[in-house]
Amino acid sequence: MTHRLFIGLRPPAAVRAALLDAMDGIEHARWQSDAQLHVTLRFIGDLPRLQANDLADALSRLYHPRFAVAIGGVGHFERKGRPTALWARVVPSTALTGLKRKLDRCLTAFSVEDEHRKFAPHITLARLNGASGPIGALLAAQSMLRPPPFIADRFTLYASLLGPDGSRYEPVAHYPLG
Repeated sequence: MTHRLFIGLRPPAAVRAALLDAMDGIEHARWQSDAQLHVTLRFIGDLPRLQANDLADALSRLYHPRFAVAIGGVGHFERKGRPTALWARVVPSTALTGLKRKLDRCLTAFSVEDEHRKFAPHITLARLNGASGPIGALLAAQSMLRPPPFIADRFTLYASLLGPDGSRYEPVAHYPLG
């Protein structure tokens, strides 16, 4: 049996509430639920159970200090000129990038393939398809979205369970930061 895994940071309730309040006004958008709001630090993919257990153990030995995380505005991803996702931008920081690098090095020992795209920290707000309405008004209205910064005091190994209504994320293990 394999587990589809990723590593993320979960914002506190007050930040998630501000993000949920920003989700409105686009027809046929598949808005994320409170349980889905996170910053993906590293997608891992499918790992056999034994390898996943070994990875969980290796992550418990990783040290990184706590750090502040700030959200600054919203944006979108697109494919072939069509928006595919709306997100809240996580302001890059040396500490966040440092944690990402440590996780990447740890995963190398488990033969997890390197990510080939540049790390763009964000929190997905909605998934979009061809039927989704225009996004310009939301992008303009939420351009100054800035909930209070929060302290990242742990990261989490998640299992991503795919279902007919999208993905459900279940925490597998929490790892305290500094």
